[in-house]
Amino acid sequence: AMRSLQGKVVCAANDKTVAVEVIRLAPHPKYKRRVKKKKTYQAHDPTNQFKVGDTVQLEKRRPISKTKTFWAVPA
Repeated sequence: AMRSLQGKVVCAANDKTVAVEVIRLAPHPKYKRRVKKKKTYQAHDPTNQFKVGDTVQLEKRRPISKTKTFWAVPA
């Protein structure tokens, strides 16, 4: 199955590209408490419809460029 993630747009300055920050909970290696882990993904936005602060769904697709393998879809 294709991976789908949800996150918040943190940068929309580039043409047809948005940077999306995805937060997940993972157990701490020593203390076993769940801690927040953040990662930023570059996503394709062909119509430049998303602005900073929007919540988007990321769909895994074929690679578009060196850093972009996700498409941004409204959440």
